[in-house]
Parts: sequence; C-alpha cells; structure tokens
Amino acid sequence: MTNPLRIALVGAGVMGRQHAARITQNSETELVAIADPFSSALADELHLPSFTDHQQMLKQISPDAVIIANPNDLHVATALDCIEAGIPSLLEKPVGCSVEEVRGLVQAEAESGVPILVGHHRRHNPIIQAARRIIQSGALGRITTFTALWQLQKADSYYDMAWRTRKGAGVLLINLVHDLDLMRHLCGEVDTVQAITSNAARGFEVEDSAALLLQFKNGALGTLTGSDACATPWGWDQNSGENPAFAQQPEQPCYLIGGTLGSLSVPQLKHWHYGESKGWHSPLIETADSHASGSALDNQLRHFVQVVRRETQPLISAADALQTLMLVEGARTAAALRQTVTLNNPA
Repeated sequence: MTNPLRIALVGAGVMGRQHAARITQNSETELVAIADPFSSALADELHLPSFTDHQQMLKQISPDAVIIANPNDLHVATALDCIEAGIPSLLEKPVGCSVEEVRGLVQAEAESGVPILVGHHRRHNPIIQAARRIIQSGALGRITTFTALWQLQKADSYYDMAWRTRKGAGVLLINLVHDLDLMRHLCGEVDTVQAITSNAARGFEVEDSAALLLQFKNGALGTLTGSDACATPWGWDQNSGENPAFAQQPEQPCYLIGGTLGSLSVPQLKHWHYGESKGWHSPLIETADSHASGSALDNQLRHFVQVVRRETQPLISAADALQTLMLVEGARTAAALRQTVTLNNPA
C-alpha cells in the first residue's frame, strides 16, 4: 500500500483553508505543516507544526509536496523556493503578477524537472470537462461567439486585507483570470484583445469592473464582462454550485457559446440545435447534456497526487498558465492605451 503523500501548505487564508480541508479528507494525502506569516490559527486548529517562514518549513519538514496559497505577489518567489528544494507544488492562480517573472518560473521548472501544477481548478470541474467534450465533438460546429459573465458584489470586509486593493490584485487578476483561462481552454488561444476597466465603484488602486472583447485565433469572437461591485445573478460562483459558500442561482448561465450547428449554455449544459429545418424561422431544439459527479478541488488534488508521483503531466503547467496571464496583461495594456493588443500566443 502506498503511503499518503505528505503535503505542506503555504498560506492559511480562504483558499488555504479549502485546500487543508480536502487534504485531510483524502486518504492519499496527509497535511503535515502550515506556513503563514500572519496567523497560526489554522495550524493550531489542526494541531500541526506552524511556521512564519515557508523556507524554514521546507527544511525542517521536508514534505513530498507543497500547496502554495499565499498572496499573489508571493506566488513566483515561493514556487521558486520549492523548485530549489526539489519539491513539486500546486500553485494557486494566478501563476504570478507579471509575465516577466513567470517566464523565469517556466524556465526554472523546465531546467529542474520539478513539476508545478497551477490551480486553475475550474478545468477540473466535471461541468467544464463535459462542455469541452461537447465542443470538441463538433456538435456545435464552428464556434463563432463566446459570451462570458462574472458579476457579483463582494462584501466591503473582503478588502480589509490591504493587498487586495493594490497592484497585483484587482478583479482581472483575482477573478476574471479564471474565466479567461476557461475561454482559452474551451475555445482556443486568443489573437487580440480590447478592454476597458474602471475603479469608479470602489475607488481602489485596482479595477473593480472590466469589459473585454476577444478575437480567437480560430476566428471566433468573445466578450467577458466582469465586476465585483454589482448585484447580479450571473457568474460561475453563483451558477455552478462549485462553492456552496456563495448564494446560488443555478438557473442562470454564465457562459453562452454559439456555433454554426448549435449553442451551449454553461453550467447548465443546455444544448440548442436545429431539427430537420434550419434557419432563423425554425425553432431550436433544447437538450440537456449530463456530466460526471465530483468536486473540482477534489479532482484537482487527486490529479496533483498523480503529478507528484510522476504518473501524469500537470493539466495546467506554468507555461500554460503563463498564456492566461499574458491575456490578463494584454487586457490591462489595452485598457490603459485604449488600443487593440495582439498577443504572442502559440497557435
């Protein structure tokens, strides 16, 4: 029988607690230590060794793997420390705050052979896996449009943590990075981006709202409209059921994907297509596609175990996540310059 994978956690905030819960519930994993410079509360609750310095934890505990869930601007430096120690890591999204620093991480990972799985966990959700299968089956024909929404109202207390109001945060990098990653995952690489951002609602250094216009390399057009300061029922967190901590509106879609043969609403997986007659005077037929059961974070953890044991390659590598970060950075540049930005993404 294989011994449980000994995992250490860096960062004991909201995501850190979610990771800790899943590690302790999984028979293949064991949480062995927690490093957080701000609080030992979670370590104390779980009766685990607590560290304020993650490097000290790596040396003393020598875990098999690390989950990195500290503030965004510390992601790359922490992952590099894990690589230097020869320890695989699951690195929470975003992979970093700048394309330049992440390029260095991609190079270090390639040279060391120490794997990194980036935590764009929605790719592990059975709903997204089913949506991707439907699209790749050709059932929708050629994709022409992708409409995405992520709009909700965060509580003012969310911003009590000052880093969330400063450069390295913002709705684009904290939230819409998820949607942009899924748009890439479902529809392919993006060629150009236009964007407008605003901080008018909250007045922080970072944006609270953004509207993006994307042209994919395959010719499809996409829009993404997001805000953390409006009261709406449209967004993955409200619609997918992935995290019950959010108020749920399961009847509402957050992604509408249109193709030449049909269309798909996500997360409901409602598939619309014509019958024998076609054209705008003919009614569309609605069918509901099914998906497997399972939690995105649980699936991600199981995948991470396989990555650490070298049984598979990371579903989202640092190089892959870099492409999503390039899209975020391109959107910010487009908004600042009021220009269309062409992305240097692979075909």
